[in-house]
Amino acid sequence: MTDVKTIKKTAEEFAKEQKEISISEFFEKNKHLLGFDNPTKALLMTVKEAVDNGLDACEEAGVLPDVNVKIKQTGEDRFRVIVQDNGPGIVKEQIPKIFGKLLYGSKFHRLRQSRGQQGIGISAVVLYSQLTTGLPTKVWSRTDEKKKVHYYELFINTTKNEPEIVKEQTMDDGLERGVKVEIDVVGRYRKTQSVDDYLKQTSVANPFARITYNAPDGTKIIFPRSFDKLPKPPKEMKMHPYGVEFGILQRVLGKTNSKTLQSFLVNEFSSVGAQTAKEICKVAKLDPNAKPTSLDRAGIEKLLNAMQKVKIQRPPLDCLSPIGKEELEKSLKKEYPQAEFITVVEREPEVYRGMPFQIEVGVVYGNVGSNEEPIDVLRIANRVPLLYQAGACSTIESAKDVDWKRYGLQQPKNSLPIGSAILVIHMSSVWVPFVSESKEAIAPYPEIVKEMKLAVQDAARELSRYLSGKRRAGEQKRRIQIFERYAKEVAASLSVLTGEEENIIEKKLLSIIENRNKMKNFEEQETVTIPVAEANSKTNPKERRKEKSLEEFREE
Repeated sequence: MTDVKTIKKTAEEFAKEQKEISISEFFEKNKHLLGFDNPTKALLMTVKEAVDNGLDACEEAGVLPDVNVKIKQTGEDRFRVIVQDNGPGIVKEQIPKIFGKLLYGSKFHRLRQSRGQQGIGISAVVLYSQLTTGLPTKVWSRTDEKKKVHYYELFINTTKNEPEIVKEQTMDDGLERGVKVEIDVVGRYRKTQSVDDYLKQTSVANPFARITYNAPDGTKIIFPRSFDKLPKPPKEMKMHPYGVEFGILQRVLGKTNSKTLQSFLVNEFSSVGAQTAKEICKVAKLDPNAKPTSLDRAGIEKLLNAMQKVKIQRPPLDCLSPIGKEELEKSLKKEYPQAEFITVVEREPEVYRGMPFQIEVGVVYGNVGSNEEPIDVLRIANRVPLLYQAGACSTIESAKDVDWKRYGLQQPKNSLPIGSAILVIHMSSVWVPFVSESKEAIAPYPEIVKEMKLAVQDAARELSRYLSGKRRAGEQKRRIQIFERYAKEVAASLSVLTGEEENIIEKKLLSIIENRNKMKNFEEQETVTIPVAEANSKTNPKERRKEKSLEEFREE
């Protein structure tokens, strides 16, 4: 056996091989982390990122969104995606950076509800486009009708993570106002769990937006607005002490302009006043007048522990902008006009890791799917539909955790319930904890799963009431049909016994059945209003009249 000669390397030789990797180079090799792991998802992500940007821009500018999406098939697996919005547009200097530089944006450093969070979205689409087609992304932008249109064709220089401009020019027309982007990608088009579903669900979550969609097969779909008013804009909030970790606290202490530790706590964090700041310093055994920059590692550790122990008010809630109970219900009725029953529940805001969040749940029942299949779950985060990684999402975990049999639906063990129904779960937050950079599933934090489950149970109770009423009505109808079926035979027997004419007796029997049916319906209606009526009957004469009318009806 021959000896294998090993080649030894020195530390200096290893050092020569090591070099910095840009974020663009990393995602160029790991595009699956951004959601581009198959052609169908790639086409969806391209549309999604452009539409989300347009909706965010319109909302922040106070403009009712009017978004146009057009997809053309240019080859066997090639598609040209064109998305145009009527927002405020982008100033000339920012266009190359927004589209040609990863981790560049305005939303990462602020705590306020928005669709985008990381500054990766649209630039990741540009990266995928050039990687799969070699074609530049085209961008038109106009900030005012009186100003010119700025046009760019660009790539991303992956080595430097900088935009590489191929063409730049100014035009007099081509766009009224807003942004238009044209991107060529390798993809696959299908009707379900792709662009069509995403746009329909986006319309549900954004009832104030009008979306026009031209599909690759030539179909044109318009999703109209169901509300002509923008939601209340969310405000930016400061960090909450309960959501801070050691490294973040250390960095903020080093950069603050505050002169004392007490003023630092008041100025840099939400829900912290002078008294609360003093209490934190007391628990931490630190001088409130100490300079924030003077704290060493042990001092920072003491401060952090004290911030978690002291009782602090929950963060402000005006940083959230939920869909709204009335808005979501109207939006669902618009999208599912054939449904038998629709209900919406809106929970009070809660907090996880110092971050406020709010859960809204809607249930659509009847004529919206098979009675033999699991219900559909529309998962939405900050008004953005989530179509993939459902198994890793807290929405599905919370829906499975509910005992649906108690609410009138069949449910296999550890599964979603069976029935013709759609469950809508929306989470709004200043920072949605997604499980990955592709933003396809919400991480199952216990606080989030618990709140989602409670909201689903609230909505399920409303569904149960409807199903119980429907079941009672069905049983009552069957009883009436039995009586009507044997009314003729009973009338004939009574005619023999009494000597009355058979047809007169039959008419009287049918009349009794009809009156009993009316009284039953009246009693069922009263059971809904009586609990409230009892509380007000002494002071409300209308309620007394209502109770009396029931007695009168019984006497009749």
